[in-house]
Amino acid sequence: MSLPPRLRAVSDLHISYPENRSFVQELHPDNDGDWLLVAGDVADRYADVEWALGLLSSRFAKVVWAPGNHELWTPPKDPVRLRGEARYQELVRLCRELGIVTPEDPYPVWDGDGGPATIAPLFVGYDYTFRVPEASSKQESLDLAYQAGVVCTDEMLLHPDPYPSREAWCDARVTETERRLAECDPSRPTVLVNHYPLVREPTDILWYPQFAQWCGTVRTRDWHLRFGASTVVYGHLHIPRTTFYDGVRFEEVSLGYPREWRRRGPAPNPVRTIHPADDLRRLRQPAG
Repeated sequence: MSLPPRLRAVSDLHISYPENRSFVQELHPDNDGDWLLVAGDVADRYADVEWALGLLSSRFAKVVWAPGNHELWTPPKDPVRLRGEARYQELVRLCRELGIVTPEDPYPVWDGDGGPATIAPLFVGYDYTFRVPEASSKQESLDLAYQAGVVCTDEMLLHPDPYPSREAWCDARVTETERRLAECDPSRPTVLVNHYPLVREPTDILWYPQFAQWCGTVRTRDWHLRFGASTVVYGHLHIPRTTFYDGVRFEEVSLGYPREWRRRGPAPNPVRTIHPADDLRRLRQPAG
């Protein structure tokens, strides 16, 4: 008996690693009607992003993409030299050409099992407000990270052009995204898809707490409640798990780097079913 169409999710595919590229090559839907939510960090280089999203869009009934920080990098050897907003808009253009839904498009509605639900891919960014607890300012928090040798590569490769800073870009994205989410039909639950966690609590288990400042913004802390989320899908931390905050399900769906997923078993299996929901009583973890 075949499975019904499902809403599935994954992130942090990082296909520059051959093992991860092989995983994507073998990733297929179980039903021709399956949707796939991709919560960022497909790859660092433009051509790799194009290959992976093109392959997935040819297999799944619908692919929904939210950008991660790696797609927005401008690596030194990438022939595509676009930076900041221009790079993001080029990725949006690519996705539209492939039939993929982006944060700039109308939010689609999942009408399959577990629906209806508004699927909202988000691009918000971060503004250094998840700073080191003992720091009183962004600069002090950054100084502590540099002293500890824990510095995100974004500081070198993620350019905010034409915005004066990454936090200014984040501010603009938060304002625009709040406007769009407020226009959603309030009678229908949302599935919020963002590369970064919308709340800080998932970063509490990071091995290097200094890294949290590159992981989100306090301005999204109540979005799962304000905008009626049934589930929040995110990645970035490479710590796949199911947690609950204020009674709302949060799914971290990262594949991550081979050295990370090998610790969990010989073969990666990060793709999570969002709808129909798994047995949440079994999955539930106390997390706030």
